[in-house]
This record gives sequence, C-alpha cells and structure tokens, in this order.
Amino acid sequence: MAAIIYIVGLVLSIIAVIDIFKKPISLVGKIICAVIVLLTSWIGLAVYFLFAKDRITKWFK
Repeated sequence: MAAIIYIVGLVLSIIAVIDIFKKPISLVGKIICAVIVLLTSWIGLAVYFLFAKDRITKWFK
C-alpha cells in the first residue's frame, strides 16, 4: 500500500514539474517553483494543483 502511495506521489510530482516548465515564465521562476513543489511533497502538490497552477504566470511576470 505504501508503495502505491509513493508511486502516485512520484507521478504527480513529475507531471507538476513538466507543467511548470511549460509555463511562459523565466527559468529562475521555473526552478524556484519546481524545487518548492518537490521539497514540500504532498502539500506542495496540493497547493500547486488546486491554487497556484493558474496563477503562477502572474506571480513571475
């Protein structure tokens, strides 16, 4: 059971990082966002997918 949760978290993290690097923001902004999402695990994924996904381009203009 723990392995399934780990794999789901890993897949969602990869999807989030790929999505971040597709955004039209600076490279530094992309790296900052990706590191924050990866270091904060499930909380970072939840915040990214529920709140920050649509607002990230405004934050890093």
